Amino acid sequence: MIIDEVLAQAKKENRSVLTEIEAKQILFEAGINCTDTRLAPTKEKAVAIAEEIGYPVVLKVSSVDITHKSDAGGVKVNLKNKEEVENAFDEIMASCKKVQPNADIEGISVQGMAKPGLEIIMGMIKDDTFGPVVMFGLGGVLVEVLKDVSFRIVPIEKADAVEMTNEIQGKKLLEGYRGQPPADVAYLQDMLVKLSNFVHQTPQINEIDMNPLFAYEDGAVVVDARIILED
Repeated sequence: MIIDEVLAQAKKENRSVLTEIEAKQILFEAGINCTDTRLAPTKEKAVAIAEEIGYPVVLKVSSVDITHKSDAGGVKVNLKNKEEVENAFDEIMASCKKVQPNADIEGISVQGMAKPGLEIIMGMIKDDTFGPVVMFGLGGVLVEVLKDVSFRIVPIEKADAVEMTNEIQGKKLLEGYRGQPPADVAYLQDMLVKLSNFVHQTPQINEIDMNPLFAYEDGAVVVDARIILED
């Protein structure tokens, strides 16, 4: 199983933070839809992956030492051809090495450019009293500004997931506000249950952050993911 392999590799390297690629690999195996994200250790490999996935693509620095990739200049989006990928690769590497010269950079992740959708946050944290709890709310910058999130203790059932999506203040956005298409709320509820099941079966995980997750009229996809393991 990929989950066992990823966790074993992290333990071998004595690290508690997974790369975005590793996080998406194990979330995908848990049944959670994520953007196809692959590691490119070289510029040539980045171009090859981009052409295999199909343009436009997104490039991100892949380093467990760089948490806030955008702040370090480690993210380039909507790259439409080989030349743009090559330039973006060089710019990301130069910027990240300048901002965090001691960071261990394994390469650049290449992923397809997901179509825009309603930004959602979904994740898990461990409470000192209640243990693991799953979280749902409006994502992107909205989660920092509005803090409009709902929590439930793991494990949850479909009824709990329904309550979570209904009780956030931004519920109207899920339903389609002012002409915007509604989100596939049933799909999001299923994702919450899958996340809960995964967390319940994997006690080695301390924190999961999927933000943003783009919700569409039909389905949803995790665009960025972060997983922290127990020390």
